[in-house]
Amino acid sequence: MKNLLFRPLTIKDITFRNRVFVSPMCQYSAVEGLPNDWHLVHLGSRAVGGAGLVMAEATAINPVGRISYADLGLWNDLQLKEFKRITQFIKSQGAVPAIQLAHAGRKSSTDVTWKGGNILTIDQGGWDVIAPSAIAYSDRYLTPRALNHKEIKSLILDFAHATTRSLAAGFEVLEIHMAHGYLLHEFLSPLSNQRTDEYGGSLENRMRFPLEVMQAVRAAWPINLPLFVRISATDWSPGGWDIEESVTLTQKLKDIGVDLIDVSSGGNVPAQNIPVGPHYQVPFAQEIKERTKMMTGAVGLITDPHKANGILEKNEADVVFLARELLRDPYWPLHAAKSLGEVPPVPNQYLRAF
Repeated sequence: MKNLLFRPLTIKDITFRNRVFVSPMCQYSAVEGLPNDWHLVHLGSRAVGGAGLVMAEATAINPVGRISYADLGLWNDLQLKEFKRITQFIKSQGAVPAIQLAHAGRKSSTDVTWKGGNILTIDQGGWDVIAPSAIAYSDRYLTPRALNHKEIKSLILDFAHATTRSLAAGFEVLEIHMAHGYLLHEFLSPLSNQRTDEYGGSLENRMRFPLEVMQAVRAAWPINLPLFVRISATDWSPGGWDIEESVTLTQKLKDIGVDLIDVSSGGNVPAQNIPVGPHYQVPFAQEIKERTKMMTGAVGLITDPHKANGILEKNEADVVFLARELLRDPYWPLHAAKSLGEVPPVPNQYLRAF
């Protein structure tokens, strides 16, 4: 009997050849949001490497939603066209193409990471930074401008339009980014959302904008294709977003029609106390799965094939998302399958090596 890690999984009309999913990982290599050869090779090599799902990095719904000027975007049809060749190649290699749509909120307008990731002012080529409240992420970041109601409604439309473009570009799975201190997470957490209108205060109010986004996305995304949401299960900071609120949010998302919660954590405030270690976020995925009966994905320092398979065999999650390990080794799924005694999904061109 197959190890669960390499057993196919069907969600809606999409069947994944295995349960090794490529996490969205920012490459900071785009110009004006356009995918290019780097993205084709980066994402395509993970499809060749045997993953079941290959997810493009956090892709901005509008220009000011980018973390940096070098982020991918999907706010125009030229970007859509360039994504098409990537999705076609991923599918040709037996993997499922996915995309994560995002808005960086108060963590936007930065330089690329290998140049220090410093905040860029408008004079330096940066842009207007927006958030639920005028609270900077830290003293190294710009103080954002609080969104007004008209802008909130406009952002909902931007998410819906990017969803429509994602489908036209050939993506078969869509994920909405509600984690890591970016805009939707900023609305959820009382540490970053101190509004006094209907979008702040109570849990119901703090969830309002993210849920309105998801309702618009759900209406724009085909019901027969999988819809994921990435969340931070906790802020790892007193008085912040926590696992109890994550369970409540997950149930609301399930009612809207979300199929899987991609469970990460942290990123909303610098004062985090994170007990980082192998599989440190898996218990959150397990708890959300058990309490809501929602499919979950586990992520975070998952590197060993046997232990990754154990997460699934113990029903702690339904899939595993790998990030840095797949940067180190794009062919991790092929090596993992061999390690587990499975027949790896090797491309014909590479058979002589296996």
